[in-house]
This record gives sequence, C-alpha cells and structure tokens, in this order.
Amino acid sequence: MNASFSADLGDGTYRNPVLDADWSDPDVIRVGEDFYLTASSFGRAPGLPLLHSRDLVNWTLVGHALDRLEPAREFAVPRHDRGVWAPSLRHHGGRFWIFWGDPDHGIFQVNAPDVRGPWTAPHLVKEGRGLIDPCPLWDGGTGEAYLVHAWARSRSGIKNRLTGHHMRPDATGLLDDGRVIVDADRIPGWFTLEGPKLYRRDGWFWILAPAGSVETGWQGAFRSREFFGPYEERIVLEQGGTDVNGPHQGAWVDTPSGEDWFAHFQARGAYGRVVHLQPMRWSGAGDGGDGEGGWPVIGDAGEPVRTHRKPDLPAQPPAAPATDDDFPGGRFGPQWQWTANPRDGWTVPHAGDGLRLACVRAGGADDLRALPHVLTQRLPGVPAVVTVDLSLGGTAPGARAGLAVLGDAYAWIGLRREADGSVLLVHRFAESAAGAPPALPERDAASPVAAPAGRARLWIETGPGARCRFSYDVGDGRRPSSGPVFAATPWRWVGALLGLFARAPGDGPGGAGEDGGGAGPATFTRFRVTPAPRAR
Repeated sequence: MNASFSADLGDGTYRNPVLDADWSDPDVIRVGEDFYLTASSFGRAPGLPLLHSRDLVNWTLVGHALDRLEPAREFAVPRHDRGVWAPSLRHHGGRFWIFWGDPDHGIFQVNAPDVRGPWTAPHLVKEGRGLIDPCPLWDGGTGEAYLVHAWARSRSGIKNRLTGHHMRPDATGLLDDGRVIVDADRIPGWFTLEGPKLYRRDGWFWILAPAGSVETGWQGAFRSREFFGPYEERIVLEQGGTDVNGPHQGAWVDTPSGEDWFAHFQARGAYGRVVHLQPMRWSGAGDGGDGEGGWPVIGDAGEPVRTHRKPDLPAQPPAAPATDDDFPGGRFGPQWQWTANPRDGWTVPHAGDGLRLACVRAGGADDLRALPHVLTQRLPGVPAVVTVDLSLGGTAPGARAGLAVLGDAYAWIGLRREADGSVLLVHRFAESAAGAPPALPERDAASPVAAPAGRARLWIETGPGARCRFSYDVGDGRRPSSGPVFAATPWRWVGALLGLFARAPGDGPGGAGEDGGGAGPATFTRFRVTPAPRAR
C-alpha cells in the first residue's frame, strides 16, 4: 500500500476524493465488517480490480476477479474503450458476484466463495450489443431474482432508459425478454440515464442511477413498490455551488452501526474518474419525505462535501492502493495491468528482484497505443514524482524500453539500442490519434543523449492539469529533458496511464520464448510514485 496517498486526515476526518485516481464506475458493498469495491477496467488485463477497506476511507488493492477478457481473440490487442464497463458487486448465498456489461457482446458474471478467489470463468448471462451497466438483486423476502441494465446508443441505437428482467436465482440466465422500467425520455430535462444500482428497502425497490453525462450530470433515485414500476424519481446529488462536476454513478452502503454512505465518481479528464465518499441519510416526513420511507439525502443537502468526519467505524491506519514496486522475484504487483490479454514471453523469469520485460518484436513498434505488452498503472490524481531505474539488455538494433504517460496522446523517456551497438537516452511523443487514422507517428521530443553504460534513472513529474516534465540520469547526475512539457490526455473513457514497455522493430513471434524473439530484455527496478512536495 501507499499511505502517502491516503485521504485520511488523521484527525477523525477525511478529504475527497478518497481514491484519487481512475477507479471508474465504482460499486461498493459491505460483508460483515469489511467493505469491498470494484470498478471498470475496460480492455486491460487482469480486469475487475478488487479493493478492501474497514472504514470506507483507507483502501488497499487485494487483486482482480478477471484474469483474461472474453472473447480472448478480440482482446489480444488493445481495446481501450471496450471490455468491462460499470460492474456491480454483490454478496449472495455465501458467494461474491460481479456482473458487468461488455457493450459489444452482452452481460457477463463471475462469482467466488471469497473475494480473493478463485473466481469462476466469465459466464454470458445475456447476449447482445449495447447492454451495459447491469445490476442484480436477490429478494430475500420472495426468493426472486432480478436484473436491471442500461443501454449504449453507440451499439444499440437506444439510450436514456433502463430495462428490467426476472433472473434465474443461480444467475445463469434471464427468465424473460425484459421490459423498460424507466424511460427517461418521458422525464423533462433528463438525458443519458445509465449506471443503475438496484436495492430493496422498506418495501420499496430502489434504483440509484445517474443521468446528464459524466462531466456535468447528476445522481438520481427511483423507487417503486413493484419491480417493473411505475417508478417515481428525484435528483439526490448534483454539483450545485461546489467544484465537483458530474457527481454520480456509485453505490449506497451502510455500516454495522446503521450509518449510510454513498460512493460515486467525478470525471477529471486525464486523471480519469476519481472516487468520492458522501454522507447519506433517509429523509422523513418533516424534511422532504412523504412518510413512506423517505428519499436519500446525499452529501450536504444534495451537494458534494469536500471534507467530512469519517464513518463511525474502528480507526484504521492510513492506506491507499499500492503504486511502488521492487518487483520481488521478477514479478509485478496487482497495481499493474497489461493493455490487452497477456501472452507467454512478455516477461523474462528470473530469481532476483527487478522486472525483466522482453523487447518483443512487433510490427508497428513505433506506436505504444497499439502494443498489447505495455504494463500500466493509474496516473495519480495529485501532483506526483514517478521514478524507475532501467537497464537495456536488448542487443537488437532499434530495441528500446522506457517509462511512459499513455493516453490518446503519449510521451515516453527511455533507452534505445543503435545499429553500432551504442545506447542512447531518448525522449519521444505522439500527438492525439483522435479522428486521424492511422495514428500520428512518434517523434523526438528532445535530442538523444549518450547512455554509455546502457542504464538510466528516469523521472516523470506531474503537475496541475496533468502536465508532465521528464528528466533522467545516465551516470553524470540528474538532468531535465529539453523536450516540452507534455499535457497528459485520457482515452475515450479511460484516464491516462503510467506505463513500462520494451519492444523492438520487425515481425517476431509475438513474445514467444525468453528473449522476445531474439531482441533481448530490459530490466526495470525500484519503481516509485510519491506525492510532489506541494501535494503532501
């Protein structure tokens, strides 16, 4: 874990966001005295991250529920805006369940007896295009099971409505063709209704669902005595006079002492969708309720809070999801994800510390966005300093490796082997590929510098607005790159990523063997991410 990024202020209060990085579309549950969170992982593998907390403020990453995406062949290459969208996490029948929508294939689920697994292989609950944001509900009173989902217009031509189904209690399939239970086209001013979370409380079916777009929208609540409606609605959280834009799509969770809390995201451009924690209560007849269970009141009278007292839960040590890695035994930690389903040979096994990435031969090696063998983790949402040591063992001309900030545009700094066997420190970038197929080519951001020992220490310093400055040390002291400041960019739905890569030009066996098709390895050691002094 990395306690320096904790949102715990140490005085019984916390600050938002509680997870200041791209944990998109969070869902949270409580099982006993433990809280668990999962989030969208799109086309990265492993997918479906699993976080644990005892106080809803300090979180650690404990693993992933999805080793590989299906269909495996489709995700053999990067699919940055596809794959796992808006999962729902539930606990039922002594098992953990996660449902998600793949907009191109349908609704999937996995389940496990323990949050750390073993998780089942993905099961296709409902096939179809445009089926997104599913959430199940098992009704303990009747024994019936339900599922609600939203629609992606880009695949189905449908949006702004929620569809409900009876579901088999074992979650292997649905029992009907579904009915529209909320049509937001009929609600004045509502658009882009999505991300439903389904609950049962005091005889009501509750759907908490956002609308109005991720950048500028709001959080809605819907309730009905019958699952298939009719539902009445209210807006229960919106930006108001705060600087928290589009506060929506999250989860209601309670504590053992009876408190209610709501976790949601805020879209922050290159930083992705960061997670906020809001106090929540249920209104009564005297403060806007109707005497029949009331409505959720989230935040400060419906607006997000920036700081607040912590939940009434036992004190916990400061914690945040891990970022640093010494790669013990040559293995990387759970904070890392490949940009596509992994293949054998991308890493070179060895007994010591340090990560050895094979300089995999790949056609189109001059575009990191197209490479599946880039190892990534989330860009911190606060100014930070990223450091790693690199040794280039690749002997093939053109073999290269480095540290990158990866998005629709990207930049990297690292080492490249020349035709005469020498090694250069290089700093390169590629502009946004949006609307410009094929992607714009990489270019030098600064003049290459000799790296006589084939080693370098690399730095990226991120500042406000995700502006990144690069520097290096090739044995004669730290020096800033003469390249321009790089403003990190997101992908369509994904925040910018930090990445480690090794590659070589030319066609090869796609990573088979321990040397990446004869191009040799690159070794990364002592990866560190620390808050910049002004961010502490």
